[in-house]
Amino acid sequence: MSVTDQERDEIEKSSAPLIEHLIELRRRLIWSLGGFFVAFLVCFFFAKRLFNLLVVPFKWATQWAGLDPHKVELIYTAPQEFFFTQVKLAMFGGMVIAFPLIATQIYKFIAPGLYKNERNAFLPFLIASPILFLMGASLVYFFFTPMVMWFFLAMQQTGTNDQVQISLLPKVSEYLSLIMTLIFSFGLVFQLPVVTSLMTRVGMLSSKALAEKRKWAIVIAFVVAAVLTPPDPMSQIGLAIPTILLYEVAIWSARLIERSQERDRLAREKQEAGEAVADKTPDEPSAPAAS
Repeated sequence: MSVTDQERDEIEKSSAPLIEHLIELRRRLIWSLGGFFVAFLVCFFFAKRLFNLLVVPFKWATQWAGLDPHKVELIYTAPQEFFFTQVKLAMFGGMVIAFPLIATQIYKFIAPGLYKNERNAFLPFLIASPILFLMGASLVYFFFTPMVMWFFLAMQQTGTNDQVQISLLPKVSEYLSLIMTLIFSFGLVFQLPVVTSLMTRVGMLSSKALAEKRKWAIVIAFVVAAVLTPPDPMSQIGLAIPTILLYEVAIWSARLIERSQERDRLAREKQEAGEAVADKTPDEPSAPAAS
């Protein structure tokens, strides 16, 4: 099948914007990967201090259990375990620190293809997303992790004549995996209002539909909590309850967006009606009849 000169010209014209988009994508990827690599190096340099900071909730739980918080002990059973734990911690911390830069690069890549009102609508959600993630992470750090560790510490057994001593000595890798899983789970769940608000703006969801599916949302919240959290009831309930509360916030946010869109629609219709009236010319007076 031969290609005509006109089709060849159209292909050449369309290839130029594609190459420009690929160059722009490469630039954004370089900035994103570079920011993550720098953040990774910084976090790896302070990995031990960061890990000691993550152990603070464990110390709080130890104090709640009536034990000496200064005797908190974690172990590693393989020579390379703590090293790879620090690498994993540095990767996690690097991703958290570099997320604003990565999100900004994504926004700059897609912003030229959006209308001005779409950019203005998308920008608040770009700012709200990391804030909500930090709120979820703070809930994990200051409340949820101490509560979970206190629950596990309560299972220890003091050695007596009839019982052996059973003590909690968590491995550094398992403790980091636990707290990273909790932070990721809560941070992900706290994005629910952002996701539902965006879907409401584009017309994929409505506050009425969200309210009607409330019963299913409660069931799904407990199922997701059972999948994302450790297999203990406190972790699952602790994640499911904030999820349900955030679902109610999502319904309220969707209603606000719908009201705002309705006001904008009425204002636009009023403006268009006014312009239509202004465009109408008055009828010319009829000429007087000849005598």
